[in-house]
Amino acid sequence: MQGSTVDNKTQIAIATEQEAEHGHHEHPDFRMIGLYIFLISDSMTFLGFFAALLIYRAIMPVWPPEGMPEFELLIPVINTAILVASSFVMHEGQKALKQNNVGGLQKYFGITAAMGAVFLAGQVYEYSHAEFGLTENLLASCFYVLTGFHGLHVLTGVLLILCVLWRSRQEGHYSASSHFGVEAAEIYWHFVDVIWLVLFVLVYLINN
Repeated sequence: MQGSTVDNKTQIAIATEQEAEHGHHEHPDFRMIGLYIFLISDSMTFLGFFAALLIYRAIMPVWPPEGMPEFELLIPVINTAILVASSFVMHEGQKALKQNNVGGLQKYFGITAAMGAVFLAGQVYEYSHAEFGLTENLLASCFYVLTGFHGLHVLTGVLLILCVLWRSRQEGHYSASSHFGVEAAEIYWHFVDVIWLVLFVLVYLINN
């Protein structure tokens, strides 16, 4: 009789555990949903800036404004190549983690952070050598606001990557089955990359 009671308790415990696991898999990761909602709302801000630039371009009698020098493309092209390549490098880090290779994660994320820092250095160099100021005209204002706002996002992305690298020092913090921070940082970085490609076309290419 006592053995039967123990067996029943064991079966109930197993069933409860399986039900809990099943329920856990059924529910989405709300942290990821929150991240996507944030990125969608953030993209609306960029969309507003892009729309303003295109409206100015459409309604102004002369565009680019008179006296506005052409944008130098060398640094922006190099920065574009660096940012696009960094997304592929970062993805290699997540692939390494899926094989529980934390060392590979650290290597590729470290390279990505360095590439982001080079991008920001290129932007600072571009600002310091620009032949126009923030209040020169509408195009100049749009240029500084858009590239500066995006640069802030790149800086944020670099800081997120550094946070991942710091946390990865703790054994077992990230693994093939526990990697939200890694995935979130990568998604954010890809978002920043896509926004830059749109910005590069709308700001640098069609206004030269």
